[in-house]
Amino acid sequence: MAEVEIVSVSKAFGKTQALGDLSLTIGDGEFVALLGPTGAGKTTALRLIAGLEQPDSGSIRIDGRDVTGNAPADRDVAFVFQQYSLYPHLTVFENMAFALRAPTRRVGEADIRMKVREVARLLHIENKLDNKATQLSGGQMQRVAIGRALVRSPSIYLMDEPLSSLDAKLRGELRLELKRIQVDLGATILYVTHDQTEAMTMASRIGVIEGGRLLQIGSPREIYENPINAHVAARLGQPTINLLPAALFGRAPAGAATVGARTEHLTIARGGGEVSAIVKRVEHLGDQSHLHLDLAGRPVVTLADPEAGFGAGDVVSLCLNKPLFFDANGWRVAA
Repeated sequence: MAEVEIVSVSKAFGKTQALGDLSLTIGDGEFVALLGPTGAGKTTALRLIAGLEQPDSGSIRIDGRDVTGNAPADRDVAFVFQQYSLYPHLTVFENMAFALRAPTRRVGEADIRMKVREVARLLHIENKLDNKATQLSGGQMQRVAIGRALVRSPSIYLMDEPLSSLDAKLRGELRLELKRIQVDLGATILYVTHDQTEAMTMASRIGVIEGGRLLQIGSPREIYENPINAHVAARLGQPTINLLPAALFGRAPAGAATVGARTEHLTIARGGGEVSAIVKRVEHLGDQSHLHLDLAGRPVVTLADPEAGFGAGDVVSLCLNKPLFFDANGWRVAA
């Protein structure tokens, strides 16, 4: 494994600026996630590191070596794509061994067999090695695609939303498997996703990216508790943070135009709160309920104990408890 540095990298496609002055370091053995919506520049960053695109400016270093002008084959990276991209006529074993049999690698057949079987055990697909790729389920095919990258032991693994096409149960299972494998191997991973749950549960650091610019990077807790602006605050948290006019609550620090209220910032009661709201809808989720409220004509979503017995039409009181504050441009204001 190796440290990877992206230094002031910019990339445009015609008049579209995909990345602007991106600087990011992925430490040796670190799991970093880039979190952002479609079109934010996440995949472009991966393709630049892999050498599939060339930057307009800036440089890329792997293990201290400037690889900006190097061909993909000379960069020692492995790319896991969103789609499985397996060879359907080959077995699982042959798909995973394919990269090791490249003429430039010259890996012995005994070593190939040992490495493939070792990775197959990590991914719990050792009993599928003789199956054709077309005989696998979606989750198994994604494990093979990940395994094909893992057998190579590159400097860095680049992963482009590899779990997004799976159902929720499989995504949950593979999140745990992928994190376990990364820890076991000490692998360096740059993982891009639009799914906040993937980023928060797997990454040691999250970089929130929007419009080709890295807005903030830090641990999942740092990003969640101390977002630099309202956009970053809205990327993490379920339900999404409520952004409300500060004037509704009557107490806010100087310069604050907006209150950011997550579920833990709101206390709900039958009466005696700072402001009143009307329950519009209740979503029962088993151990908790989503309460959809109308607060002076503005929607608010928060969590409540199902035993509280709130129902549509109820009037409730809300109290703020250490919320976040933002100015008129969305930047954080100290409480």
